[in-house]
Amino acid sequence: MGNTFGHLFRITTFGESHGGGVGVVIDGCPPRLPLTAEEIQVELDRRRPGQSKITTPRKETDQCEILSGVFEGKTLGTPIAILVRNKDTRPQDYDEMAKTYRPSHADATYDAKYGFRNWQGGGRSSARETIGRVAAGAIAKKILREFGNIEIVGYVKRIKDLEAAIDPLTVTTEQVESNILRSPDGDFAERAIALIESIRDEGDSVGGVVECVVRNLPMGLGSPVFDRLEADLAKAVMSLPATKGFEVGSGFAGTLLKGSEHNDEFYTDETGKLRTTTNRSGGVQGGISNGEPVVIRIAFKPTATIRKAQNTVDQTGEAKVLAGKGRHDPCVLPRAVPMVEAMVALVVCDHLLRDRAQCHTLEDLA
Repeated sequence: MGNTFGHLFRITTFGESHGGGVGVVIDGCPPRLPLTAEEIQVELDRRRPGQSKITTPRKETDQCEILSGVFEGKTLGTPIAILVRNKDTRPQDYDEMAKTYRPSHADATYDAKYGFRNWQGGGRSSARETIGRVAAGAIAKKILREFGNIEIVGYVKRIKDLEAAIDPLTVTTEQVESNILRSPDGDFAERAIALIESIRDEGDSVGGVVECVVRNLPMGLGSPVFDRLEADLAKAVMSLPATKGFEVGSGFAGTLLKGSEHNDEFYTDETGKLRTTTNRSGGVQGGISNGEPVVIRIAFKPTATIRKAQNTVDQTGEAKVLAGKGRHDPCVLPRAVPMVEAMVALVVCDHLLRDRAQCHTLEDLA
């Protein structure tokens, strides 16, 4: 119920924050794709906790184990199961939260829905669940690279009221990984890191915006009416913890323009390819990719669990004052970058397979 995502490239994640482990089962991966645990580990290392002074100090190596679906270094076309065992668990940090609800967290809503919850570290609502998504996203990324060098690059665009200047047409993963904030704008990164540290020392948290670009995407991906490419991207990234907003292309800023100012005029380039002079559509028109870079932005709220004392209630409705314990990110943005990239890769890979199945089958048979 709600733990499976995708159509032809389908994933199901499992596990809780302080349980035995977390992971994913991937179904629909094409056979004969060369794949190793080391390739998946690269993406998991970008997501793991304890990697810098502005992330949670929880120490997890997040080593992945491929349990099925791969033989002699190649995918079989059968379900791929990947497991990451939890090591550095401290459930005692959450004793007080067993009956007292953390403001803006999932505690109260999980109790309302299920009548029972794993309160240790947030259980299933913890961002640790995203390990399975990132592992599956690593496989989706490889399929996209093998198919047509399709690139997906995410980066931190904004922290609170500070905004970076980054060109989505030229930014590289190497530039993104050049600092602990995952933002290639060095001046912005320096100021934003200082801001995060200051807010962390106050026992508080801060949010921001991740921008993500998909380059070299062919025209034609996406399906009307309910499976529009941007609609599926929105659902994918908005399913990540702490997300509160989504934009594609001009986004909300486009509402300030007239049609004559916003429309992307067409032209034919020197190779005969149909192009647009601008990209306010963000690479998607009518729910279908138009061959231009797909550019999206995702808003992440400040981390809900903070050390500052806040007013709340317990399960009986009695008023309480709660100060969060445990180990939490003062800002989720740096670790959210590989999560966003993974969800985007899953959507694009799924639509690529769907497009080939529906629109190119007769071509392949000819």
